[in-house]
Amino acid sequence: MSTQAGSTALAGVKVLDLTQYEAGTSCTQALAWLGADVVKVEQQTGENGRFASTNSGDVDSFYFVMMNSNKRGMVCDLKSERGRATILKMAEKADVLIENMSPGRIEKLGFGWDVVSKINPKLIMAQIKGFNPDGPYANYLSFDMIAQAVGGAFAITGEAGGKPLRPGPHVGDTGAGIHCLVGIIAALYQRQFTNKGQRVEVSMQDAVINFNRICFAGQLMFGKPVPRTGNQSSIGAAAPSEIYHCKPFGENDYVMVYTSRAGNWHWLRLLSVIGREDLKDDARFSSPAARVQNAAAVDQLVGEWCKGQSKIEAMEKLQNAGVPAGAVLDTAELSNDPHLRKRGMFATVNHPKRGEVVVPGWPVHMSESKVPVKCGPLLGEHTEEVLGEWLGMSKDEIAAYVKETPVILKKK
Repeated sequence: MSTQAGSTALAGVKVLDLTQYEAGTSCTQALAWLGADVVKVEQQTGENGRFASTNSGDVDSFYFVMMNSNKRGMVCDLKSERGRATILKMAEKADVLIENMSPGRIEKLGFGWDVVSKINPKLIMAQIKGFNPDGPYANYLSFDMIAQAVGGAFAITGEAGGKPLRPGPHVGDTGAGIHCLVGIIAALYQRQFTNKGQRVEVSMQDAVINFNRICFAGQLMFGKPVPRTGNQSSIGAAAPSEIYHCKPFGENDYVMVYTSRAGNWHWLRLLSVIGREDLKDDARFSSPAARVQNAAAVDQLVGEWCKGQSKIEAMEKLQNAGVPAGAVLDTAELSNDPHLRKRGMFATVNHPKRGEVVVPGWPVHMSESKVPVKCGPLLGEHTEEVLGEWLGMSKDEIAAYVKETPVILKKK
């Protein structure tokens, strides 16, 4: 499984993956997409995300398939003497160990930073938690929606005067994972000069705050918390900055149209596209500030034109004229888009039990590092292979391990 150094960006980097659900698995998946040898270690019944959301008995959930491509998988009883000894031996061989267990869990199992750093001084140990481990909420549990609530994302999402809403993208989970990825890669780079590992720590709350930093600029500008403004910019008003219904007027037949608050060039181009150049000198629309004051009239103008277009037609006509616009694309439209398929943003993997499954790929393209998307592992699929390659265990030793640590599939 290991690849020749230099053949991919992270070829030769060994990652011991003790993650579950999404935040940690997003990080290790990205490491695998960059060419690292990621070994996902699961309990004998599988990590909670593997079967918790499945729609088919003991078959891997689509949730799990989405989060674990390009990894190898093994099972281990972390509470048994053999299991703990195996993990510590793997930590000795690993470049990176990453976990996102509940607070204090990894330490109780005997794999805390104080232990593994002594076993392997060059090890990079990455940990993702809901809250800062030295803060008042250190022991609190978190999932994506909790992180988005305490990180400020809920408070800025929704219509003015309405209740806070959960933003759709999983910036609390996957966002924390990608932030952790940055820290790990930086630590690997620094290790080249220091020959020393380090601990990388990310809290989901912190990650969401970082995604929202522009909103803190708005708070400084206005001297108060940034309000919910629907589809409007959080730090400054612009018009249009709205979604408009397009034919055939289905659930997602909308186009987002935006013009810069920095000047009139987008607006003048938009007037040309919709055939209303007669309004270019209208005082109501003469500046960004004036258009905001007359946003209802702006929305009526743009909305009426959009009703005669499909969302794709509206986007293409506006963009071809230099006006920022984007069709509201749903998950099916995106995953079936031929260009995105060709680019590799969506790939078809072959799951041994589910057959062909379309999964998102890695959005970072590198000219000298090509890693095809591969299906994630079945539970314990590579246990024997990993024990032989990583630890050099004999056939008899592997057989004894497998006998003591069998895969346990629980029927739903």
